[in-house]
Amino acid sequence: MATQQETTTKPSLRIAAMASAGASIEWYDFFIYGTAAALVFPKLFFPPDLPPFIAQIAAFSTFAVGFIARPIGGMLFGHFGDLHGRKQALVVAMLVMGAATTLIGLLPSYAVAGSLAPLMLVVLRFVQGLAVGGQWGGAALLAIESAPANKQGFYGSFVQVGVPLGVVLANTVFLIASSLIDSQAFLAWGWRIGFLLSVSLILVGIIMHRTVSEPEGDAAPKEEAPSSPLWQVLSKHGLTVLIAGGAFIANNVCFYIAITYAVAYGTATIGVPRETMLFAVMIGSLAMMPALILCGALSDNFGRKPIFVMGAILSGIWAFAVFPLIETASPALITLAITVALFFVSMMYGPQAALFAELFPKEVRYSGASLGYQIGTVAGGGFAPIIATALFAHYGASAPISVYLAATCVISMVCVLLLGRKRHA
Repeated sequence: MATQQETTTKPSLRIAAMASAGASIEWYDFFIYGTAAALVFPKLFFPPDLPPFIAQIAAFSTFAVGFIARPIGGMLFGHFGDLHGRKQALVVAMLVMGAATTLIGLLPSYAVAGSLAPLMLVVLRFVQGLAVGGQWGGAALLAIESAPANKQGFYGSFVQVGVPLGVVLANTVFLIASSLIDSQAFLAWGWRIGFLLSVSLILVGIIMHRTVSEPEGDAAPKEEAPSSPLWQVLSKHGLTVLIAGGAFIANNVCFYIAITYAVAYGTATIGVPRETMLFAVMIGSLAMMPALILCGALSDNFGRKPIFVMGAILSGIWAFAVFPLIETASPALITLAITVALFFVSMMYGPQAALFAELFPKEVRYSGASLGYQIGTVAGGGFAPIIATALFAHYGASAPISVYLAATCVISMVCVLLLGRKRHA
């Protein structure tokens, strides 16, 4: 009995670890763009005579393009993954992301290429969005469908760890580069280092292709597989997809405000050193990793919804503490603000992979889970920094941003309650 469990668990852990590694680097690629959008791109890829506020909005708008592309990527890769397997779709997504991010690191600035510079930036950001839109579903389902039936929340949380690990990697590269290179050199070429390092994702994709096996029953048998999984999930499970997207809104808004807008707000508005803000995000992201695994494991024992709902409630309350703490300019209080915010987000995000996988039958699971996830990112994370920037510009205070965060938490709490009980193992 123990031997059988051990032989089942070891491959599951290996697959979950490999999926997490791939997700970490892919999210690193996606997040390093967000850090650059907050700190570098407003000065580099737009006309120098633009007011700082307009340049920041423009930079965050290119950041949002990646989110607009993510549902399209979810549809494309979900369709492919349901028909041909999770691993194949995931590997292709990783290769596309690695290529796009590397090319961003080679782009000419506005001073060199004029209006072509932001245009090329937007195109490559769109490609990044397509790739990450397909990545999550493949990585999550590889881990979950290879896991023991009573530990799918735990194993699924390993893929979720890829998000904060990607943030840590992205910010670490920026901190090291900015500390070793003077400001002018960093703006000229130092920022490119982090983007060029993403070529490693291509290597991870090749290794995964050669070493990871598809989980048994990862898709419906060929004779049962629908000719169009995307159409089937939209026609038969369309409402579930929309409600799942709504459940994911608060997770995205709270997360991206903490790791992207808070950095820009702290540095540009409060005058906090860039390194202090990035360090606070790193500490919060490090704390988020074990929190995600803990919350995923707890969801196996207590259910996905109770953990998720508690995270939404606590995130909504904490929203009114985050900005006052940042406005103190105290490194300790800033770190506290972001760390606690990300911990409460973990209560929603830790169980989320298993929650979404359980909503759809296997033959359309990649399409359904990916599309619900990516709809939530567009409605939530993609426009969160822009909305927060506009709210502060209009009201001159951070309180309306806190109200915005709390409102999204209410929306997600209602949606997750509407999802009902687990329906598909």
